[in-house]
Amino acid sequence: MNTDMEALLKKILKFRDDRDWAQYHDPKNLSQAISIEAAELQEIFLWKTEAESRNLPSAKIDRIKEELADVFIFMAYLCAEFDIDLLAEVDKKLEKNARRYPIEKSKGLNTKYTELQR
Repeated sequence: MNTDMEALLKKILKFRDDRDWAQYHDPKNLSQAISIEAAELQEIFLWKTEAESRNLPSAKIDRIKEELADVFIFMAYLCAEFDIDLLAEVDKKLEKNARRYPIEKSKGLNTKYTELQR
């Protein structure tokens, strides 16, 4: 794993452990926390047009940064719970998606892989 990522994950876990919060961070609650933080991210874009969502004021972008950080932190806790190397898993998923969505069949399309002509 990238040493910068390792250092960040250690910092995240230390923050939690210094406060004795691991006792509250079971998988069920962590998965719910991720969903709640993602919903808070969605709320920023609620009722915006596509154009408005691409041209947000800096205060809204600051909120986006905070909500994304919250999602990442809870993901880090959940990964620690199950000893998951998230970077390795993302790499595997990208490889899987490359097979599911070959460029020549999927470029410019939003079609699900099960619907692409084989």
